[in-house]
Amino acid sequence: MTTAFDVEWLRARLPGRRIEYVARTGSTMLDAEALLREGCAHGSVAVAGEQVAGQGRLGRSWHSEPGAGLYASVVLRLPLPAPRLPLVTLALGLATVDAVALATGLRCDLRWPNDVLARGRKCAGILVQNHGDALIAGIGINANHERFPEAVGDVAISLRMVTGREQSRELLLLALLDSIDRRTAQLVSAGADAILHDFAKASSFVRGRRVAVEDSGRRLTGVTEGLDPAGFLILRTDAGARELVLSGGVRPLEA
Repeated sequence: MTTAFDVEWLRARLPGRRIEYVARTGSTMLDAEALLREGCAHGSVAVAGEQVAGQGRLGRSWHSEPGAGLYASVVLRLPLPAPRLPLVTLALGLATVDAVALATGLRCDLRWPNDVLARGRKCAGILVQNHGDALIAGIGINANHERFPEAVGDVAISLRMVTGREQSRELLLLALLDSIDRRTAQLVSAGADAILHDFAKASSFVRGRRVAVEDSGRRLTGVTEGLDPAGFLILRTDAGARELVLSGGVRPLEA
């Protein structure tokens, strides 16, 4: 289903925030890069009704059906030391879960480091790129998809498929931007511990979950044992070793 996006409604509720909307784009990440080159303020956001070259983590593409999902990239200028930057992805995951719960009443799971799940399938994803003096956070939420291509049909789901009703992308983005503001402020002011605690509480994958991990060409299996102070996942492998997962994809395994 294709519905128009009411960007003026959103701008009226967020005075002072730059919100740029286009019906169709290559990627909102590239659109946000353009805003960054113009010297835009913290919190500026690029939104699109459709992406033809949506970017996912680890070079993957993001399925961006016209008018069905929320596709947004936000420029973040955060006074954070370099060692704390990996925690931004976790903070954004929490912000996305918060926003979906507020806008739809649905409580989602978090799969480390950047996947938001409903009924065990992916309904939202997060991509963070470092541009030196700023970060660009891309967030895609499957809002109103009624079906998915066969290639991703068994791993993707939409909020509409779960709740049985159409969701407002405008309300989702309003809630998301507010949640991003709160969670990134929490990271800046309260430090890592609050984000680590909240992420571990919100995610069924952080501790005691048997998983497979694809990391730097290796496949590891084992049980998760929490997060280290930088936000990386700790895995106790089946061989008994303690491994720190820095960037690999995590998938559940039957116990």
